[in-house]
Amino acid sequence: MPRIARRMFELLEPICLVTYLADECNEELAALGHRTYWDGYFASRAAPLGRVPAQVVHAAFYSFADGEAARHIPSAWETIPPEASLAARERGSTASVRRIIGAELADSPGLVRAADLTTKAATSAPMAGRVMYAGLRALPVPSEPVARLWHSANMLREHRADGHIAALVGARIGGTEAHVLSALEMGIHPPESFGRIHHLPKERLAAVMDGLRERGLVDAEGRFTDAGRATKQRVEELTDELAAPPYDALSPAELDELTAALEPITAKLVAAGSE
Repeated sequence: MPRIARRMFELLEPICLVTYLADECNEELAALGHRTYWDGYFASRAAPLGRVPAQVVHAAFYSFADGEAARHIPSAWETIPPEASLAARERGSTASVRRIIGAELADSPGLVRAADLTTKAATSAPMAGRVMYAGLRALPVPSEPVARLWHSANMLREHRADGHIAALVGARIGGTEAHVLSALEMGIHPPESFGRIHHLPKERLAAVMDGLRERGLVDAEGRFTDAGRATKQRVEELTDELAAPPYDALSPAELDELTAALEPITAKLVAAGSE
């Protein structure tokens, strides 16, 4: 099942990435009055949690540096209700998927079947310890097939992310440290130049790198040690293991059917860079 979870991640992640990479979602959020990309990001992604304080959003998202959530929450909700941001996120993301894959595929029986099976998996996993996933499970599932596929793929993404956070916490890897290890895995050097963290104060990044050196996870040049690479691999393996439960709801035949139905959809999205 961990192997299946990894394959499903590969197939479903491009569906989710339209939310962050394509124009439609950002345009919908801007039309509501969100002044920046990050206002819309925090307001719409955190909306299923309700009007929680910034500390809760910071904990649930995990990977952002101290203070980043507080720059947007709760101010992004003061004039724009969370429910409006959530609806805009769904509209924009659905429009992006439909545009990129084209009307023929968007209206095909294969996409309807992919949406049905993805939803079956996404609504079948235990919610205990899965804060972001539980927030999305509390929302109604859209009836329109493309919206349903995106929504259910997003549920599975947040389910996986909740498990990934558990794996990182167990390995004592903080959010910024996780970005450093991901950058090294992608071959980015120096890892401090990675787009997710390069904007942070140099002193903060230096402290993170020093801490990873002290633990023997990176060397003096800021590259993986054997221990660091093994730690990253263990986190990824546990993430796959923890992401597997939703797919227990599908039979082997249904898993094969879902894979076959998703492949042409994912291929279109990957070819476009989910943009």
